[in-house]
Amino acid sequence: MKKTLILALTSLAFSTSAAVWAADAALKGDPAAGKTKSATCAACHGADGNSINPEWPKLAGQSEGYLFKQLQNFKAGKDAEGGRYNATMAPMIDPLTEQDMADLAAYFASQTGTPGQADQNQVTLGEQVYKGGNASNGIPACAACHGPNGTGNPAANFPSLAGQQVTYTKTQLNNFRTGARANDNGKMMRNIAVKMTDAEMNAVAEYIAGLQK
Repeated sequence: MKKTLILALTSLAFSTSAAVWAADAALKGDPAAGKTKSATCAACHGADGNSINPEWPKLAGQSEGYLFKQLQNFKAGKDAEGGRYNATMAPMIDPLTEQDMADLAAYFASQTGTPGQADQNQVTLGEQVYKGGNASNGIPACAACHGPNGTGNPAANFPSLAGQQVTYTKTQLNNFRTGARANDNGKMMRNIAVKMTDAEMNAVAEYIAGLQK
């Protein structure tokens, strides 16, 4: 039953996210142009996409399709279906064109992510949930979508998680749980996060930070 649930969720999200990316496939991002345009991103995300601020995500090495989708969602804003809002991102994203977003996505995707550091006191539970889920609460394994090493699934727009900032990951899980973030296809993350305890979220975030691609 658990395996069937995971496969069904994965198939739904793959078909939806793939369709979104296919619609923009003709828009080719230029990494060199993206590097030039990324100057305003550096303050929070680092010049090469490796943020050192735990509040902001590392973008380096993230899949191009996923980055492009997130920029589109931020551009759409909180009032749009599937939109996304952040007070700091809002003024940054406002002047960007579709080509700007494609170039930025291409640039950060071309960079190499730096490894993170996990709290070893929490990785046992984190690994358990990440690799095996929690059958008693109906939580599927994170690895089913994000890969055993956290490399993600670019074809389905499932993001890479390996080495991500602990604070950022916990914030996003909580945002999915409360509905403050609602740009996940088929409500996949919202349906999972609402079942997770704070301890599970903390442990998974720590375990993810220690994963290496």
